[in-house]
Amino acid sequence: MSSVSLAVVSAGVGHPRPTRLLADQITKSVCVSLRASGVRVELEVLELCRLAADLTGCSTRGPASLDLCEAIAAVAVADGLVVATPVVVTSPSDVFESSFDVLEDGALSGMPVLLAVNSGSRRRPPDLGQVMRDRLACLHAEPVPTVVVAGPEDWERSPHGGPGRLREHIDQAAAALVAAVRPPHRSGR
Repeated sequence: MSSVSLAVVSAGVGHPRPTRLLADQITKSVCVSLRASGVRVELEVLELCRLAADLTGCSTRGPASLDLCEAIAAVAVADGLVVATPVVVTSPSDVFESSFDVLEDGALSGMPVLLAVNSGSRRRPPDLGQVMRDRLACLHAEPVPTVVVAGPEDWERSPHGGPGRLREHIDQAAAALVAAVRPPHRSGR
């Protein structure tokens, strides 16, 4: 049985954590699809809120803490990456930005990445998918085409959205990530 390692990065910092819930739903969809095709999944989930002080310390004082080094290593060796961040005003969260500042140039070279954004506003944010893709471009990552964007209406039952619409976007993005990480496609990395 072949295996794939998947790193999941949740940049949510509030309580309750809808960004983590979004990351969990995406991860479940990806894992179910991979396992259904006979692929074993090695999963590493990183909550950046637990590393916020380490990220700040690394950017201002220098060396990374042991916990941050382990998180960086988990991301760098993964076959695929799921990144979920809340939207703060019209930008990804600061902890999202900081997490990629500590990675070396090219650390994610060729890595498929599924991007997800959780907005607390009913107004859809500007194309944060493009902002996030641009951020990952300097690390040479390969974001999948579908960016999952969730808002308050996606977490409630309503005729204008609700869990069904969000589930469709999650499954579409998960399928793209699964196609990108399936062995032997990633064996050259």
